[in-house]
Amino acid sequence: MVTQPEATVPAAAANPAEAADLASAVVLVVDDHEQNLELLQAYIDESIGCRVRLARTGVEALDIVAADQPDIVLLDVMMPRMSGFQVCAKLKGDPGTRDIPIVMVTALNEVGDVERAVESGADDFLTKPVNRLELTTRVKSLLRVRMLKKQLEATLAQVRRLSGE
Repeated sequence: MVTQPEATVPAAAANPAEAADLASAVVLVVDDHEQNLELLQAYIDESIGCRVRLARTGVEALDIVAADQPDIVLLDVMMPRMSGFQVCAKLKGDPGTRDIPIVMVTALNEVGDVERAVESGADDFLTKPVNRLELTTRVKSLLRVRMLKKQLEATLAQVRRLSGE
């Protein structure tokens, strides 16, 4: 697949307020191939500028989420011992982590694979090789929704405190 070179606009140049919000976000990238981890991290670093955590197995990903919840997870499907589908289902089945957006990133591209990703709770699905613009656009969009939900929850908690509930 031939792709055109992309112009890179620093995240802060597009919208300074949005860049500040997204800069505080944490993205967890899970893949058992080092090259994929490096590529996705570079795309996120250059286009979004938020903190990136890396996991090489599904078990490691679950441990990281339990210790310090990320704002979004980019999750490979084909991994040894625990597939991305299994990791996704575990995270979405837990009330404490079900609101974390999960983007499945995989070489699988059959309709059945997309259906299985959705059934396991994935919020989005990208096929490898990942298009940089598509990845960063989807991640930014899901991060914006995640940040807005956090703001809403904080505001509601404050309203409850002020009203004496």
